[in-house]
Amino acid sequence: MIQTVLKRDGRTVGFNEQKIMAAIRKAMLQTEKGEDEQLIQKITDHIAFHGKSQMTVEDIQDRVEIELMKSARKDVAQKYIAYRNQRSIARKAKTRAIFQEIINIKNNDVTRENANMNADTPAGMMMKFSSETTKPFVDDYLLSEDTRDAVKHNYLHIHDKDYYPTKSLTCVQHPLDNILNHGFAAGHGSSRPAKRIETASMLACISMETAQNEMHGGQAIPAFDFYLAPFVRSSFQEELKNAETLMGVDLSEFYDKPLDDYIAKPIDQLQGEQRALQHAINKTVGRVHQAMEAFIHNMNTIHSRGGNQVVFSSINYGTDTSAEGRCIMREILISTYEGVGNGETAIFPIQIWKKKRGVNYLPEDPNYDLYLLACKVSARRFFPNFLNLDASFNQCDEWRADDPKRYMHEVATMGCRTRVFENRFGPKTSIGRGNLSFTTINIVKMAIECMGVEDKQERINLFFSKLDHMLDVAARQLDDRFNFQKTAFAKQFPLLMKSLWIGSENLKPNESIESVINQGTLGIGFIGLAECLVALIGKHHGESEEAQELGLKIVTYMRDRVNEFSEKYHHNYSVLATPAEGLSGRFTKFDRKEFGVIPGVTDRDYYTNSNHVPVYYKCSARHKAEIEAPYHNLTRGGHIFYVEIDGDATHNPQVIMNIVDMMDQYDMGYGSVNHNRNRCMDCGYENADPNMHVCPKCGSSNIDRLQRITGYLVGTTDRWNKGKLAELNDRVTHVDSGNQLTLFPEDKL
Repeated sequence: MIQTVLKRDGRTVGFNEQKIMAAIRKAMLQTEKGEDEQLIQKITDHIAFHGKSQMTVEDIQDRVEIELMKSARKDVAQKYIAYRNQRSIARKAKTRAIFQEIINIKNNDVTRENANMNADTPAGMMMKFSSETTKPFVDDYLLSEDTRDAVKHNYLHIHDKDYYPTKSLTCVQHPLDNILNHGFAAGHGSSRPAKRIETASMLACISMETAQNEMHGGQAIPAFDFYLAPFVRSSFQEELKNAETLMGVDLSEFYDKPLDDYIAKPIDQLQGEQRALQHAINKTVGRVHQAMEAFIHNMNTIHSRGGNQVVFSSINYGTDTSAEGRCIMREILISTYEGVGNGETAIFPIQIWKKKRGVNYLPEDPNYDLYLLACKVSARRFFPNFLNLDASFNQCDEWRADDPKRYMHEVATMGCRTRVFENRFGPKTSIGRGNLSFTTINIVKMAIECMGVEDKQERINLFFSKLDHMLDVAARQLDDRFNFQKTAFAKQFPLLMKSLWIGSENLKPNESIESVINQGTLGIGFIGLAECLVALIGKHHGESEEAQELGLKIVTYMRDRVNEFSEKYHHNYSVLATPAEGLSGRFTKFDRKEFGVIPGVTDRDYYTNSNHVPVYYKCSARHKAEIEAPYHNLTRGGHIFYVEIDGDATHNPQVIMNIVDMMDQYDMGYGSVNHNRNRCMDCGYENADPNMHVCPKCGSSNIDRLQRITGYLVGTTDRWNKGKLAELNDRVTHVDSGNQLTLFPEDKL
């Protein structure tokens, strides 16, 4: 006798014979003879009493077909079979429609979900086919009922849900010294340790490319300068020995003798030992420059994830004061300034300058000259972004200026803003760690649902009650995903779980990764604080002190709850200022459909990025900094401060320095500057003329604007989704770069 039924979505429910009777009756009503209650009851009883204790929906429907065919009512069987086929087609119709859009390379939010992926290529299509069929599987079989309900009703978004079944993690900060000093084996081949700067540069690329295929997020190198510096010295030693042979002098005293710097200079006026020494320095600088040039070129051309997406890569640097580390930084900056290919701006790696007093921020600091160069490069090429190690929450008590491995105690970040530093289960470091997964809450919808409450305090109290519940749902969902991820075996991630993730070096191939992944973080994000505040009290935090007070109260409450979750579930939970890309319009689209157009809330095609002041709100950069700064300490899972500047920033690095000064003054953690940059899509020519419609170099009218989407650049806005394009068009400037002091003439680089 049937007792339970296994539904298509994986749930088990009690058997209900009325559903069988209703289905047969519906088929009978489609025939000329109409319904036959006696036959309905007979077939239902037969199936119920002769079935197994648990049956699937499909099995029960098959039995109904058989019994109808055995009866005298073949006409009913025909209608019943036709109805089943129609239902099956209806269930598949949505998937078919999506597949047709992918096949026909439609420009929509499905194919433009990730602006760094070309969904028009065969490999890109395969990725989207896979993605769109995997997500329903996750909904049906891997999510709890309350999570599934929250996702369905637009309260919750699970990031990288298509990668959920793979058990992959989001991102990692590569301990590149492990790779460079010991080599690695992943897949079918192995790499030997590096000896020269060229090999070290290539291994850095291969490490990130290989790990990208094992993970669903980005790859970062936390101390690019420190890791590559030893290979500048080893290459210099090679050049010293070459110079000895070439010039017949003994340079052995310089093999291990520290240099003040690696600066290329003419050797025409030098003689003997000094001539040979400078020749070796010049050769070394040339090799480092070529290695950095190759690194940037490779990170923009090496494809991962089935060959349709360049590696989502980031590098952090700025605090190595050795001559070798300074050489790495100088040449990566000069190569970035020069551009790739036809001189176009490199999209990757996202470069992040680690700013620190006593090291590289003040005129008396040893790396101040490189900081000036970094600002000049950022003024032309958008990168580097700036990470403030002096922020109160980015400091570590173990950091010492004379520690050769002080980078172990410096926070590093992913270019999209993901921050990993605090750790309840190991050392406080970014290295060898990353985010495991993150989920974003739609705080705007909950605020909209409270708008009907007339009393303001009651309205706010109701919102916090809803927020509290959804935080609980998000925390449980992330714990569920963690418990699923931890069942993966080390062999599923041959590089990550052997050479990169902290504590993984002792894992055997068939051991689970459970013992090491709790070093990572679980992020609970939010989107649309501005729209949430408008819904609750009529103004956003950029225009109202009361709104700012409430906004800080909301995010502080989230921070306090995630700390409780860390204790309850024994994980590293954190609040993330969600870098909304594909999500920027998705929440809004469904909320507008449900609630209509609400001025200041659902009247645009996107919700404002996390806790940012709305992009359309005209204010000064300082006001924007004052409003957004307090949220950085609360969102330790990641955050970013943007400033939009007007005009050509190329000749005005002072504007970049002013923004970094504000970050320092207001205790902000991470920031960047957006400015105007046009690119000819045919020849690569770039300039900052806001009215450039025809390329002055090749005459093409195929001109696009180079823009930052969340924390990274996108080579063409053709790949932006509707929501982000709407946001881009609404952006207003906060600084007029034309009023800033020019520090560097163009010919002084």
